[in-house]
Amino acid sequence: MRLVFIFSLICSFAVAQKQYQKNYFDNGKLESCGWIKNGKKTEYWRTYYKNGNLKSEGHYKNNLRTKFWKLYSSNGQKESEGHFENDKKIKWWVFYDDNGKVNHKCQVKNDQKNGYCLMYKDEKLTSAVKYSQGKRIKEWTDLKSFKKDNKLSDLNK
Repeated sequence: MRLVFIFSLICSFAVAQKQYQKNYFDNGKLESCGWIKNGKKTEYWRTYYKNGNLKSEGHYKNNLRTKFWKLYSSNGQKESEGHFENDKKIKWWVFYDDNGKVNHKCQVKNDQKNGYCLMYKDEKLTSAVKYSQGKRIKEWTDLKSFKKDNKLSDLNK
């Protein structure tokens, strides 16, 4: 009986252990790597394009993206970065142009623009746009009119 209990304990521990996993494309290049626990992605992961360039990097919890992520284009340029919760984009996301400069920053909820988007050109703020559940509501092209209609504290949400 005691031996059965010890064996059961060892088996349950082995099942709950996390393992580092690497997946490869047919061409032999790395497709993804990260931690697996109970058959699900967990903790830090990286994914790659077939050309070998980094595609994404961030955290998983129970097979769902969570916390902070960075996403890249196939040429290796950073496209965007921000937070996920239960595999959906949330909070502020930053989007980059082809030269790696900030193009716009948006408040996101459940994978949709929801709040403000700040638009940039040559690293200078050019306009602000307000969204509600992915639908464009209003745009401002100068700070004075934006301040007149909004509270700057709304940008902290």
